[in-house]
Amino acid sequence: MSKQPMKIILVHGGGHGAWCWYKVVAALKSQGYSTTAIDLAACGSDPRRMAEDVTTFEEYAQPLMDLMASVPEGEKIVLVGHSFAGLSLASAMDAFPQKIAVAVFVTAILPDTVHAPWHIFQQHFEQYPEINGGTTRTSVAIPGRSEPFIILTSDPEFLASRLYQNCSLEDLSLGTMLVRPASFFEEDLRRRAAFSKERYGSVEKVFVVCGEDAILTPSFQRWMVENSPVKEVVEINGADHMAMLSKPRELCECIAAIVNSYAAN
Repeated sequence: MSKQPMKIILVHGGGHGAWCWYKVVAALKSQGYSTTAIDLAACGSDPRRMAEDVTTFEEYAQPLMDLMASVPEGEKIVLVGHSFAGLSLASAMDAFPQKIAVAVFVTAILPDTVHAPWHIFQQHFEQYPEINGGTTRTSVAIPGRSEPFIILTSDPEFLASRLYQNCSLEDLSLGTMLVRPASFFEEDLRRRAAFSKERYGSVEKVFVVCGEDAILTPSFQRWMVENSPVKEVVEINGADHMAMLSKPRELCECIAAIVNSYAAN
């Protein structure tokens, strides 16, 4: 390991927060890595709320964009994103490609440079319609918006069967208490232009396949990689959707190996 390894920024998925990385943060820091897990807007300990305070994807992802803006020029970091955070990573890659050594997509939404970001969700809904139950959809009218804002609330059974099925009862209980309402920001992501090949597409990407993910299935993860090729694909066998909780040691080893590899480049 280099004496001054690159900083690692960990970004959570929808409805979660920095808290879900607690095992990985501890493991990486114990090995000497500079590691930060952040809360996106209306997530984790962030006091804002969906619909009342956060109604756009840009507002949601702003904490990551602010953090990226604070990275000194000439310095590069490693971005790690989980699940819905793939779109936050893509936004940061589009805005700050020169500051990112590698982006690691942990069973994360992987957009391409051809379609609007919503394309991936549309494909998932069409290919796996039976998987997407288990959440309560609440429509909220937002002044100035042509479509209602949809808030998604995951019920405990959905968390247990689709996200945390290989996690300990303690971590499932933690998730049940801390997971907050989320949104896919469908209207925004339908209208947004594709991420750019010149900027987003120029950043090296590694995809981590979670072998027992019951929501973004391994076959769909591989479809995303075929749709938007990456430099490297690694797989964690036995990992459910919440790999940072069900397989933290393996995920930590994976991230450390990626950091060391790209630090040497």
